[in-house]
Amino acid sequence: MAMPYVAVASSSMAATPVLMPRLPATAAANAATRCSALPYLPPRLSSSSNHFSGSRRFSSLQVRASSSEETSLNTEELFTDLKAKWDALENKSTVFLYGGGAIVAVWLSSVVVGAVNSVPLLPKIMELVGLGYTAWFVYRYILFKSNRKELATDIEALKKKVTGAE
Repeated sequence: MAMPYVAVASSSMAATPVLMPRLPATAAANAATRCSALPYLPPRLSSSSNHFSGSRRFSSLQVRASSSEETSLNTEELFTDLKAKWDALENKSTVFLYGGGAIVAVWLSSVVVGAVNSVPLLPKIMELVGLGYTAWFVYRYILFKSNRKELATDIEALKKKVTGAE
């Protein structure tokens, strides 16, 4: 059965008509949602590219197999280290308390961010505030060499305060 063709002129080639096959109603609706003037064409395959990509796939499988053996050894070491540290802890209930508190804090912050995001203009205002703060920070600390040195000393002082090494 011969397929009828339709002449279509695109906006970039106003003088050159393009012949496209006439599609059934459902296919035409699907083509309209793709927003493409040309029909979908499958990629061209050649025999030399298939041979090359096949050998490439095989070599990547070999690499993955060797890396999985290395990761299994690393995970065993990791689990033994974690077990030794867990056994060395005296107050295990504190770890559970901090872990539970961290999970609750992440959940609560997710709820707050979702609520802020649902207000119509607030997300855009927050973006503007963040952009303004970023611009101020770049001007204040990163733009000039003396200010970069000041930022580095402030960061070092904060590290010492957090770690307790003063």
